[in-house]
Amino acid sequence: MYNQDYEWLKKRWLQFWNKENHDRPLIFGTVSMANRADDQNAAEFLVPENLEDRWENPAYVVANTRKYFAQTWFGGEMVPVLNPNLGPDIVGAVAGCSIEYGEDTSWAHPVVEDWETYPPIQFDENNIWWQKIRAITEAAAADAKGDYLVGITDLHPGTDGLVSLRGPQELCYDLVDTPELINGRSDEVFEVHKEMFNRLDNIIAPVQEGTVNWMGLWHPEKKWYVVGSDFSCMVSAADYDRFVLPGILQEVNFLEASVYHLDGPDALRHLDRILEIEKLNGVQWVPGEGQKPAREWISVLKKIQDAGKLVTITCTPEDILPICEELDPEGVGLFLTGCKTPEEFNGLLRKAEEICAAKRT
Repeated sequence: MYNQDYEWLKKRWLQFWNKENHDRPLIFGTVSMANRADDQNAAEFLVPENLEDRWENPAYVVANTRKYFAQTWFGGEMVPVLNPNLGPDIVGAVAGCSIEYGEDTSWAHPVVEDWETYPPIQFDENNIWWQKIRAITEAAAADAKGDYLVGITDLHPGTDGLVSLRGPQELCYDLVDTPELINGRSDEVFEVHKEMFNRLDNIIAPVQEGTVNWMGLWHPEKKWYVVGSDFSCMVSAADYDRFVLPGILQEVNFLEASVYHLDGPDALRHLDRILEIEKLNGVQWVPGEGQKPAREWISVLKKIQDAGKLVTITCTPEDILPICEELDPEGVGLFLTGCKTPEEFNGLLRKAEEICAAKRT
């Protein structure tokens, strides 16, 4: 595995899920080693001129990711992962919409004009978007050979899947105009999501232990995935309970382990309800662009931890020590960005261990 000890990583991530990492939070991140004297460059290859090929061509995706791995230092508990990715609307695309690519992101073109007349939403193994994400996943699984892990692509079922098919504004209107139609359609999207997850896992499971995804958390023993609803930022607590929560519970009960992706201050009004989900393992808090840094959200992080849940958040070097001082280390995962050298990263690991050791005495 690229500059990591596989067995040590496995031990550490199991400690995280079991809340047995007593020495410090898991701290994981990368440092770019590109254009440095000791950089081991990957073999040269041609970047496709066609934008679609840069997203979809399995051979290019694998080669480009290996080049990134070769130019990257993986710090702490960071796991090298190739996450097959066509964007956040892939469940919606397999359910019937289309996707348009930009240079760094993609977006859906909704297709539903009227839920009453739209045909039943079903998984179709001949769907072109399914074939594309399956091909990338198969190529990565065949290539990995223990050098890296392969993630399950970015799946957004529930109300987020409905947004892909209908559009956010239109779905808001639907909650008022045709509320009786929404949960049934969400159930249909969940069945598509479940089929996709199982089939992708069946591709990956023979070549690696456990599951991983874009969040960067590895469970070496269980099938886990991210749950959540970006659409929930647009709805009241009552509408969350009626339209969003049933889909979240479906996902949590389907999975062996799960972490809620709570994105932005407008989603915080649902946190109390989320923390009541007994089977949910943890919460990732994402303050959002332009918001206060991680160290200024201690009250939110402590609330999650006090509810018995795992906690994960993206941090800068300035955030690490204040969080270590305020939170218990067990079940805390900090994705550290902004370190310029491995020495800076490792120095923060040592300081985190010192703080946690002092708290134990």
